[in-house]
Order: sequence, then C-alpha cells, then structure tokens
Amino acid sequence: MQYGIYYAYWERQWGADYLKYVEKVKRLGFDILEISCAGLKDLPGEAILKLKECKDKEGISLTAGYGPRPDEDISSENPDIVKRAFQFWKDTFPILKILGIHQVGGGLYASWPADYSKKPDKKGGLERSIRNMRKLAKLAEEYEIELDMEALNRHEGYLINTVKECRDYVNEVDAENVKIMLDTYHMNIEEDSLEDAVLSAGRKLGHFHIGENNRKLPGQGRIIPWTQIGKALQKINYTGTVVMEPFVICGGEVGQDIRIWRNLKEDCSEQILDREAEESLKFIRKAFEKENEDV
Repeated sequence: MQYGIYYAYWERQWGADYLKYVEKVKRLGFDILEISCAGLKDLPGEAILKLKECKDKEGISLTAGYGPRPDEDISSENPDIVKRAFQFWKDTFPILKILGIHQVGGGLYASWPADYSKKPDKKGGLERSIRNMRKLAKLAEEYEIELDMEALNRHEGYLINTVKECRDYVNEVDAENVKIMLDTYHMNIEEDSLEDAVLSAGRKLGHFHIGENNRKLPGQGRIIPWTQIGKALQKINYTGTVVMEPFVICGGEVGQDIRIWRNLKEDCSEQILDREAEESLKFIRKAFEKENEDV
C-alpha cells in the first residue's frame, strides 16, 4: 500500500502552495500528497509544471479529491448545471494528466455537501447520476484517470451513504475506471462493521481515506479498529492508496465546510501537526501491514 495525507490538514482555506506540502510529506515519510481539484484550471501553466517537477524530484505521487459545487452536479435535473459539470472536468482532466494524477475521489456523483433545504430526490438523482457518470468515465478514461465514488455520511449526502449503495452504483455504471472509495470517518457513522464494509468493497475498492471518528489523525482515538481494518484490507489483497484526511483546525473555509467549530487540539502549531502526522504514519503502517500487531 502507498500512504498519503490531504494537504488541508494544515490549512484553513481551500487551495494552497502545494510545493510546500510536497516537500513536507516527503520529509515526514509519506508516499502521497492529496490535493484538491478546486482551482487547478485557473493556475498558470508554469505553476502546474513547477508542481510536476517538484513532485517528480521528491518522488511523491499525487492524488486528487473534489466535492462538486451545486452548479457542477451531474445528478441535477437542470441540463445547464450538468453541462457546467462536464466543462469543469474537461478543463481539469488535462491538468491532472500533466501532474501524473490517476485517481480522483469524492462525492463526484452529486454536489457536496447536499442541500437539505430542498427535498431529496434519491431515485431520480441516482438515475441521472449513473447515466451521466457513464459519460464522465469515458472522458476520464481518455486521460487515464480513475474516478472513486466516496460513500458519504447522511449529513453530507444522501445518494450514497454505505458501501452497499456505493457498490450498487459502481456496478450500474459498469466502467473499469469507476470504483469504490471508503472513508473510516463516514463508515463509522453509517456501517455496522468497518471490517465487513472493506470486505464487501473487495476488488472494487479504489481509494481509502482514513481518520478517527472525530476526524483526528489515525491513532489518536480509541474507537476505530485499525488492526482489524488492516486485516480486512489484506484479505481483499488491497495494494492501493491509503490517504489520511484529518481536520483539526477551526476557522476559515475548511473549518466551516467540514464543521470544525473548535480546535480539536490545544496546540495546532505547524510543528506539532507535522510531528503528529509522522507518528500517525508509523502507527498506521504497523496496523495495516501483514506483520501487524494489535494497536
């Protein structure tokens, strides 16, 4: 498995100087930096090339995540919104290819977070999303990109909440480059068994996000059964990407969108965050590798 972390662990605003974080995660021992698709299409070409050169130099792989805006929702009844969604990806996929990014994960099948001021149309939304995802998958395939559908908790979305719903969606789309994405934070809310959810995803699992039940770094809680999840990953012969997605800092766009209303740590200095990310990586490697012991 290859291990990574999402840049926004250190940020209050969406978007960042990714060069800094490529160098940081290399120093901390990670294999992957996960970035956001937001704003990539607006970056100048020289900035994209500089990021590519930096990640190649450091030997760091990039993955990408995205929560589509309401006007980029492929499950929408409004054809203009669907058209804008496809245009976003037509503008973004070529940049991902330049950066060597082959995986994009998130609630790509709708918008994020769901707008609950409107009555959810789950049946209609799924039908439209599946139909349009088939088209998006063909476009992504041209750029050698895998689309990973994230099962989100009920507070952030309603189309796909569980691994079963995610597997059914992926099977309906029936495209080799559309796979399941699980996240232990969301799983902790929606699944009866985190281990069984991993086993149920099986070979369809394309990307795996990890974090504690309160969104702290893996190893800073006592609820998530990390060793058992590691054994489940071994049983399905998962050798893919494992990315930490912790959020602990209050404030800014990130804090508001993730609903972090207080700092989850007394000291959120960059030095402390770096040290604890490094410790968490050691913890999760021990929990997920074959020679693991109970942790």
